[in-house]
Amino acid sequence: MVAGVGPRYCIARSKRTTILRKAGCAMVKQSRYSYSDTIARLSKAIVDAGNRVFATIDQSRAAADAGLTLRPTSLIIFGNPKGGTPLMAAFPLVALDLPQKMLVWEEDGRVKVGYTQMSEIAQRYNITGRDAQITAMDHALDLLSATVT
Repeated sequence: MVAGVGPRYCIARSKRTTILRKAGCAMVKQSRYSYSDTIARLSKAIVDAGNRVFATIDQSRAAADAGLTLRPTSLIIFGNPKGGTPLMAAFPLVALDLPQKMLVWEEDGRVKVGYTQMSEIAQRYNITGRDAQITAMDHALDLLSATVT
């Protein structure tokens, strides 16, 4: 079982990738880099790909500010309004999951990157007629994660 994931998920593993296959699941990959390098490299790759980083939330720092302890964990929120805006205009609820997000965390001495494939989000909100765009967004997420995995 993957830490933080309930037993109702089916898990498939490859060399550096854990894939959780069920509605609401995430793609999880192991980074080759340190926690801080992973965040820096992902952020650069996101911008280099023509996207905008809207925010990077250091969730472990927020936990510390509240007197709590959390493993190093950061959420990168990013997107490209040219891609996301038409989807949100046609399917308003998809804005609950857009902009895209990548989670970076350290666990058991390893750095991991997690994200939800756009095809999963499209299925969640019954997005139709946008197959090419959804496929392109999935491919873009895979390319971004490949810069650190």
